[in-house]
Amino acid sequence: MLTDRVWEALVKAFASQMKSAFTASSFVKEIFTVGYPKLFSLIENLLERISRDTDVKGVFPAISLEGKEEMVQAIEIFQTAFLALCLGGLSDLVNTVFPVSSRGSVPTKEQISRIISRIQEEIEAVQLDGRLTLLLLREIGKVLLLLAERAEYQISAGHEARQIVGLATPAQVKNFALCQHLQEVHTRISSMIVGLPAIAADVLSPSLGAIYGVARESVTPLFKAMVDRLESCILQIHEQNFGVLGMDAAMDNNASPYMEELQKCILHFRTEFLSRLLPSSANPTTAGAETICTQLVRSMASRVLTFFIRHASLVRPLSESGKLRMARDMAELELAVGQNLFPVEQLGPPYRALRAFRPLIFLETSQLEASPLLQDLPPSVILHHLYSRGPDELQSPLQRNKLTPLQYSLWLDSQGEDQIWKGIKATLDDYAVKVRSRGDKEFSPVYPLMLRLGSSLTENAPVSQKP
Repeated sequence: MLTDRVWEALVKAFASQMKSAFTASSFVKEIFTVGYPKLFSLIENLLERISRDTDVKGVFPAISLEGKEEMVQAIEIFQTAFLALCLGGLSDLVNTVFPVSSRGSVPTKEQISRIISRIQEEIEAVQLDGRLTLLLLREIGKVLLLLAERAEYQISAGHEARQIVGLATPAQVKNFALCQHLQEVHTRISSMIVGLPAIAADVLSPSLGAIYGVARESVTPLFKAMVDRLESCILQIHEQNFGVLGMDAAMDNNASPYMEELQKCILHFRTEFLSRLLPSSANPTTAGAETICTQLVRSMASRVLTFFIRHASLVRPLSESGKLRMARDMAELELAVGQNLFPVEQLGPPYRALRAFRPLIFLETSQLEASPLLQDLPPSVILHHLYSRGPDELQSPLQRNKLTPLQYSLWLDSQGEDQIWKGIKATLDDYAVKVRSRGDKEFSPVYPLMLRLGSSLTENAPVSQKP
């Protein structure tokens, strides 16, 4: 067709002119490169108008789809230059903010905001064209990976980054700043792509994941040290005497020494570390959002409750006055965690388990099996607690295997409820052998109860569930 030949000649001439402009004139090259989104929009509007003006019923389109693509390809040389310019400009900005030569310096909040604003400007310049937006996002992904790499290089490691006694060290303050900067980048960039097609999130997912990973890495050693310290406080529960009898013990309203130590540590961590990391309610951009640090604190609070319930269930012997003292400790723990770490009612299963375990310890053994409280507790916690109601010859797995509470706890961390039940069942079998070997036919009421509960509870519990 004549129109095809005319269009082919036109595109060929246009492509030649574009190539000439790119190679021969630096001024024109710069104008078309910087303004590529506008150039592309002009070409797209031209093609759309020609198609509209030549749309005649029963007649082939004046320009085919291939013809349109050829016209767009004619300016592709400027598209490549535009994307390279964006990548270069953003990379230079990152290199300025995170110079390789200076490891000790931490960028200011304003410098990080400048990078974010520049990225936002680049996205807004092309957002009307979905294809170009995706191409640009790939370049932005490279910039974010560079940013993550440079920030990771700045992270302080070693003892100073992990110490939890006394004031926050300069290394920790530096890591806090890096974490908050990366958190800001992650939050702001994620919000920019909310209104874009789903594929935009897929394009940036790896680089945003890298930003998130480095932000976590900057404070994870400190959080691990804090959790380890809180766990060591809870382990001291086994050094207390919860088997003491008498009204004096029952009337003592003070928290146990280990709980007082735990409260002091939690308060210190909140004052010295967490207050610097958690979002302020006065900050509208992050308040209410689940930030990286908020997630770490939530995890720490959940672990403290779970770890406490585990070891409270292992306490043996447990007298009536000891139960009152343990209930007071649980109330103190709930208050300390809720006020200084995370709202306990938002912690889900660990909180429900704590609230269930407190009244459970006061139930008569005959009432336990039918109690709805069992639904909120891991089977292992219920079964471990029942040892405190049995005779001394019914040894717990901890006693049977001659393990310390810490050693047994580490084993529990690595096992599911089904494996823990196997260890408990072995102690029940040993107890039955002892009773039968001396000619007795009567077992402690706890023995058949544990057999029934162990079989039914572990059948209903997920295999991978950890206590």
